[in-house]
Amino acid sequence: MSEACHHPVDDLMTTTLQKIKEMVDVDVVVGKPIQTPDGLTLIPVCRLSMGFAGGGSEFGKTPRVEGKNNFGGGSGAGIKVDPVAFLVVRGDNVRLLPVGMPPAGPVDRVVEMVPDVVDKVTAYLDQRKRDKESF
Repeated sequence: MSEACHHPVDDLMTTTLQKIKEMVDVDVVVGKPIQTPDGLTLIPVCRLSMGFAGGGSEFGKTPRVEGKNNFGGGSGAGIKVDPVAFLVVRGDNVRLLPVGMPPAGPVDRVVEMVPDVVDKVTAYLDQRKRDKESF
């Protein structure tokens, strides 16, 4: 960019965006895996909302320093991180465990219980198969 086109508000916006980039990376949205002692891996997943603004103004028509007017400006940013879910990894099995409000009614509770019931039935059937094979 030529010096004639350069304006102090450009520096404000560049600095603001650089600081946002430093604060937000992929580890904020998909977190670092957490290992549990029983071999379970939990991976947090978050929703990221952000906004930023900046602006400035030049004061007076008389240059204070040769070629530059008096300038005042500012910028700011806000970031909100909300946990959404956890990816639960056990061996080759991966499940999404949402983080949210408790179920509102009986149907919601049944739908929420289905994955656990399927896991328990599968484990029961596998155990019965192993028991039959051992006789």
